[in-house]
Amino acid sequence: MTEKAKNEWIDWIKAIAIAVILAFILRTFFFATSIVEGASMNPTLENGERVLFNKIVYYIEEPAEGDIVIIERPVKSYVKRIVGEPNDTIEINDHKLYINGEVQEQSYLNQQAIQNTRDFGPVEVPEDSYFVMGDNRSISKDSRNGLSFIKEEEIIGKTEMIIYPFSELSLTK
Repeated sequence: MTEKAKNEWIDWIKAIAIAVILAFILRTFFFATSIVEGASMNPTLENGERVLFNKIVYYIEEPAEGDIVIIERPVKSYVKRIVGEPNDTIEINDHKLYINGEVQEQSYLNQQAIQNTRDFGPVEVPEDSYFVMGDNRSISKDSRNGLSFIKEEEIIGKTEMIIYPFSELSLTK
């Protein structure tokens, strides 16, 4: 093997090693994927869709109302929407969501989801926690019925986009 061919092989090996290390760093610290399981986020996210989530955003800013987040629990992870922030008072009355006594516009919900939202609360979100709900309100396991309040350290990322199936490729809202 000539010296030129040997150097070319070494360059290729270096490039591949750098690409693998860079992919590992990006996946570990910045972005990851998750598969949506179940129908609790319909119509926004559907069962089987793969989403890309941002793992670093909450080191820079706080989770906010409306964010679709990945919640890590010991047995399984959940995809839910933040509805209430620390110290907010949450109430659902007559199919309307109230935060601190003010009716909230929920443009991400369809009419069926709004009509299926049962009365709840009022409850106050603890200082270090968030209140989350699925967009498919009638079947979602969320802060109203099983997940309770979500601690900030349980939120591992913000869903940024649907990446699979390719026909559904889009940013999440």
